[in-house]
Amino acid sequence: MSLTIPGQLPDTPEEECAVFGVFAPGKDVARITGFGLQALQHRGQESAGIAVGDGTSMVEAKDLGLVTQVFDEAKLSALEGFVAVGHCRYSTSGAAASWEAAQPHICPIDDVLVALAHNGTLVNTEALRAQLAGEGVVLRAGTDSEVAAKAIGYITHDTHHLRQGIRWLMEHMEGAYAMVLASPDALYAFRDPNGIRPLCIGEFPDGSGWVVSSETCGLDIVGARYVRDVEPGEIVRFSREGLVSEQGVPAGRRASCIFEYVYFARPDSVIDGQSVYQARRNMGRILAKEAPAQADLVLGVPDSGVPAALGFSEVSGITFTDGIVKNRYVGRTFIQPTQEMRQLGIRLKLNPLPSVIAGKRLVVIDDSIVRGNTSRQLVSMLREAGAAEVHLRIVSPEVLWPCFYGIDTDTREQLIAANMSLPEMTEWIGCDSLAFISLEGLRAALPDVHHPSYCEACFTGDYVVAVE
Repeated sequence: MSLTIPGQLPDTPEEECAVFGVFAPGKDVARITGFGLQALQHRGQESAGIAVGDGTSMVEAKDLGLVTQVFDEAKLSALEGFVAVGHCRYSTSGAAASWEAAQPHICPIDDVLVALAHNGTLVNTEALRAQLAGEGVVLRAGTDSEVAAKAIGYITHDTHHLRQGIRWLMEHMEGAYAMVLASPDALYAFRDPNGIRPLCIGEFPDGSGWVVSSETCGLDIVGARYVRDVEPGEIVRFSREGLVSEQGVPAGRRASCIFEYVYFARPDSVIDGQSVYQARRNMGRILAKEAPAQADLVLGVPDSGVPAALGFSEVSGITFTDGIVKNRYVGRTFIQPTQEMRQLGIRLKLNPLPSVIAGKRLVVIDDSIVRGNTSRQLVSMLREAGAAEVHLRIVSPEVLWPCFYGIDTDTREQLIAANMSLPEMTEWIGCDSLAFISLEGLRAALPDVHHPSYCEACFTGDYVVAVE
C-alpha cells in the first residue's frame, strides 16, 4: 500500500471555473455580469474578469482575487457596452494563479477583438498548441483557454465568419468545455458534445436581453428567467436578431459531471433539469437505507452535506442538528495564514459546537473523501468537542480515479480510497464507522428521465473522452 497525501493540498475536489455572459442593449451589462459572477464565486476564487463590447470595440478588466476584490464602482462604470462575458477561475490546468492566466482571454481577429471565457479542461491542448505554433500563432498564458481563443481567431481570420472558427475549434478540441465568447456586437455560447460541464440560458422577463451562466443561480441573482440548457455540441448566438442556434458538432454520449450534484453546484441551482438540492436530499435518504447507524444526532458538514443530512434524518428518524459552524469569511484570499495556522487546516473553516454534540453518538454526512486529511481532522475535532461516537457517511462513492475534465483531483497516489481498504480508511481517519453511497444509489438520487447517463469517471475509471 502506497499513499501520498501532502498535508497542504486541498482535500476536496477543487472547483473548476464559472462563465457568465450577457447580451442586453440598454442595460448595464458589466454590473449584471459582476452580480452573476458573485453568485458563481463558489466555482473559482483565484481570479475574476469581465470583458464588454459596445458594437465597435472591446474593453476588459481582470485581476487576481475574488469578484468583490477585483471590481469596484469605478471599474464597473468604465466597462460600457451591451454585450459582456465574465469569468471567475480556479486553475485546473496550465498556469497557476497569474494575471496572464486570468480570463476572459482577449484575441484580435484582424481589427476586431473577441473575448472568451472557459469552464472545463481540454485533453488535447498540446496537439492544438503545436498546430497553432506551427502556423505562427503566439501563445503566452499557458492555458487551454488561450489556445481555444487563439484557434478561433486564427480560423476566423481566414473564413471571416466567427461561427466557422467556433465550429472548427469544436471539431478539433477534445475534453470538457462550456464556453462563452463575446464579439463587439454579439454573444456566443457553446458546449462540448458530451455536455460534461454545465451551461444554461436565461432571458430577462421584459424581453430586453439574454443571459448565459454556468448555473441557474447566476440567472436568479440578475432576475433572468431560465429558458433551457445549451445542448451538447450546440452553438448559440445572441444578437439584435435574437437567439440563433446551430449544431456545431454532433452530440455524443450524454455525460454531465455527476459531481456537480454531489459537491460543485450551489444547492439552489438546477443542472440539466435536475434540482441540486433535491438530488442531495435524495442522496441522504438512500444512504440512510444503504448504511444505517445507531446514533443520537445527524450532522451535515457545511454546506453541501446539509441537504443530504436532512434526507438521512428523514429516513432514519435520527434528529438532525446544526452541530458544525462554518466560517464563511475564510477562503482563498490574499491574507495568507502562517505555517502554524496552516497546520490547523479545517479549523480555519469549521468549528464544532460542544454544547450540542458532547456525549452524543453522531452520524456525520459529508459529500466526498479525496485525500482523507479533512475527514481525519474533522473526526478529531468532534471527539475533542466531546462526541461519544462518530459515524462518517459519504454521499458519493469512493473517488478512485483522477478527473481530467476540469476538476483538480491529482493522481491516484493521492486518492485515499485508491490505496486503502475500507477498514484501513476507517482506522486512519479515526471514525467508529465509515460508509459510502453506492454508485447505483447515487444514480437513483438523480431520477431525471431526460438525462440517462453521467460522467462517473472519478468512481469507475470509465473516461467519456479518451485521455492521452
